[in-house]
Amino acid sequence: MACVIPHAGWYFSGQLAFRTLARLRRDVDTVVVVGGHLPAQNCLLVAPEEGYETPLGILAADLELKKALESCLELIADYDRDNTVEVQLPMVAFLFPEAKVLWLRAPQSSLAAEAGRLLRKVTLELGKKTVVLGSTDLTHYGPSYGYSPRGTGKTALSWVKEENDRGIIEAFLGMKEKEVLKRGIEQRASCSPGAAVTALAYAASCGISRGTLVGYANSADIHPSDSFVGYAGVVYEEGHS
Repeated sequence: MACVIPHAGWYFSGQLAFRTLARLRRDVDTVVVVGGHLPAQNCLLVAPEEGYETPLGILAADLELKKALESCLELIADYDRDNTVEVQLPMVAFLFPEAKVLWLRAPQSSLAAEAGRLLRKVTLELGKKTVVLGSTDLTHYGPSYGYSPRGTGKTALSWVKEENDRGIIEAFLGMKEKEVLKRGIEQRASCSPGAAVTALAYAASCGISRGTLVGYANSADIHPSDSFVGYAGVVYEEGHS
């Protein structure tokens, strides 16, 4: 019904993102891709276009769902290019060739959870079978990102993997909206925690109470460096209640 997926370049996180997306139900009318990179004070953003171009063709936007969501939630037109959504679209086109798509970006605030719950409400009212993707990477660590609370080397990498990333992954799995936001903001454990919260709030509204970890990876595993990023794939499946 929903998932949390990474959005870095495919070289680093593409395989994990695809494996996670492939776990979702395919018989859907709409795929909602929720990105982030927005501060807490931001409004929700929605792409205004009628379609999204990919190497596999144009994905039609679900303008009916967009209109229904706008009737109960303030949405601002998103005219920026942003990798949190864009990198997912070719994979969505491959796995869901008949589905329409809605591009959203959610801030790191309680508005993200409200969006997830309202998405469930309006999709039920419209009779649309829908899945929701929350796009976020995990801890961005090292001098390239201006964040090195544990220095460098093996100690730093171990802290990111075993503590900082693990902590927010457990919050994803337990579907703890407030903890995801708190860890994302205060511990910089997620670059787009609002996107993840929208996906897990949607899943919770579907009666799901726990996520399943598909996998975890870190850019340092394939490109050793003092600066690195963590990635996780989590799915929220029917029957996990």
